[in-house]
Amino acid sequence: MNPRLAELQPYPFEKLAGLLSGIVPPSDKSAISWSIGEPKHAAPDFIAEVIAREIGGLSSYPLTIGEPDLRQAIGDWLVGRFKLPAGSIDKDKHILPCNGSREALFAFAQAVVSAKSETLAKSDQEDALVLMPNPFYQIYEGAALLAGAKPYFLNINAQTLMPDFDSVPEDIWKRCQLLFICTPGNPTGAVIAAEQMKKLIALADQFDFVIASDECYSELYFDEKRPPVGLLQACAEMGRDDYKRCIVFHSLSKRSNLPGMRSGFVAGDAAIISKFKLYRTYHGCAMSPLFQRASAAAWRDEKHVVANRELYRKKFDAVVEILKPVMKVTAPEGAFYLWLETTIGGKSVQDTEFARDLFAQENITVVPGTYLSRDAHSANPGANRVRMALVAPFDVCIDGAKRLAKFAGG
Repeated sequence: MNPRLAELQPYPFEKLAGLLSGIVPPSDKSAISWSIGEPKHAAPDFIAEVIAREIGGLSSYPLTIGEPDLRQAIGDWLVGRFKLPAGSIDKDKHILPCNGSREALFAFAQAVVSAKSETLAKSDQEDALVLMPNPFYQIYEGAALLAGAKPYFLNINAQTLMPDFDSVPEDIWKRCQLLFICTPGNPTGAVIAAEQMKKLIALADQFDFVIASDECYSELYFDEKRPPVGLLQACAEMGRDDYKRCIVFHSLSKRSNLPGMRSGFVAGDAAIISKFKLYRTYHGCAMSPLFQRASAAAWRDEKHVVANRELYRKKFDAVVEILKPVMKVTAPEGAFYLWLETTIGGKSVQDTEFARDLFAQENITVVPGTYLSRDAHSANPGANRVRMALVAPFDVCIDGAKRLAKFAGG
């Protein structure tokens, strides 16, 4: 067995199951799961229609590069959504469909990161580093470890909920081969500004590393006039329409409520995409023809996306209003999580204690912040926080917010 597998930590939900094991919640209170970020809103009706119509596609092998119509739909969406220069996205060079962003994020590190023996000149005989925010999506860490690199955690600031990129030492940037960013962030919902992205691009040029921007929550935001900026958009604003060293990951799971379809794409630097395509050809991970055609239809429709945002907006407005009297809470800039400080009666309590007692008393599950973060630089930025995914229907979220307010009020 690969010895690097021993370095992988249990997934947060496995830890949560252990924490809650043996607890019998009150039977008169319905279970509310705010732990897993699985969208529960209805999928667009036209998706089922496309799949039924294209059922004959099952009789042919799909290509790794995906069907031209899907890549064209993705390219058109990228140009329109992120205001990219016309003609700067070539569907044959800059885009790869993938089975959801998760598998692509993991595979990408295996393709991009070099083994230590191959990078002695750059790393000065030290392990290559993969930088990532802390807290983070655990796929980043696992991908780094199995690629033979070491994760380097960028603790978020408790106020801004952003990593302090300016404080990263130069010797760390020198060893960096891959930087993961997530905007809007999981679990914080914080959005990275265009100017910060441009600074990161300049650092990537200076120290020769790749930026992987996880933008799977990019279409979940609350101000229709201020959609989150994307990494390719920041590149274009710098006059760099070659998107060198920059790769973005998008998905239909959150945008279109299609987590079971496992559909997304990777886009950016044509040279990197070419090599990643080669890797994925061996990987054997091409998307089903049915889902490719349904995905093309989804990327071409914005009405259902706007309606989806409105559903989340109403839930967040109502839940925040209920919790305000007893907890410090504000709506995030994007995504569908609340990143709450764990207080009961105004006093701070450990995140694991908060999550355990909330389940025991109110039959509500949330994820402790320390399960989504690591001890790094003498701190754990997930301590005394919990992540709540407001994915349940409106009435369920309101019921849960009232129970949580009662619990947190002490």
